[in-house]
Amino acid sequence: MTPSGGTAMRYGVILPGGTAPEQLEQAVLAERSGWDGVFVWEAGYGVDAWGLLSAMAAVTSRVRLGTMLTPLPWRRPWKVASQVATLDQLSGGRAILTVGVGALTPDLPLTGEQTDLRVRAEMMDEGIDLIRALWAGESHFSGRHYRYEVDQNDLAVAGRPVQERVPIWVVGVWPRPKSMRRVLKCDGVVPGGEMTPGAVREMRSWLSSRGAPPGLDVIAEGETPGADVAAWAAAGCTWWMETRWELPHHSPERMAEIRARIAAGPPR
Repeated sequence: MTPSGGTAMRYGVILPGGTAPEQLEQAVLAERSGWDGVFVWEAGYGVDAWGLLSAMAAVTSRVRLGTMLTPLPWRRPWKVASQVATLDQLSGGRAILTVGVGALTPDLPLTGEQTDLRVRAEMMDEGIDLIRALWAGESHFSGRHYRYEVDQNDLAVAGRPVQERVPIWVVGVWPRPKSMRRVLKCDGVVPGGEMTPGAVREMRSWLSSRGAPPGLDVIAEGETPGADVAAWAAAGCTWWMETRWELPHHSPERMAEIRARIAAGPPR
């Protein structure tokens, strides 16, 4: 399957949950079964995404590894930058960071984090800029929400990612211009809201007309068999994400289901 632009679609699996050893086993199975990427989600409390991904890096050699997704306004950007750079080094340049403002769901713990959507959007924009600055070796950043200054920047060299540009994917809501402009400074878009293949075409056309590179990743997700993956590829999506979002995430039945789906391989 080749999306518009000529880039073959790649296939990732978003692990629904389970213990760290279970998810580690699933990552090894995914690489063995021909998947191109393994992604995990970040909870308020639970298995730590970046520790888990770094362990996956040690037992795999090919699959891309990342989050789907990191609620950046609820994280310290310099800490996220360190975690991603560490994963990129351990994996030999296979890290991907996916960010969003964070979803306000009933199971979200009350921790005093910012919940105002406009403020969270501002924090995410600044967070992306600060992360890029740190990966570039810069030692000063000053924004409305974040400030970072260091006199001795010796750790910047040791903490640099392997990739010249670690991909940052961001949630983008079409056709909101502000959301789309945020996509233009990133490397991929996870379309938010209800999307169709036709809407993906319109979004890609809008982004291309405003300078988005041909290699911009566009992510589609769903469950196969059932979903029409070919339609999403023809519309210009570059990644298919196999998902199993329904609760419960960690039951033995769900773990058996996801292992079976991973073992069957991607929907090529």
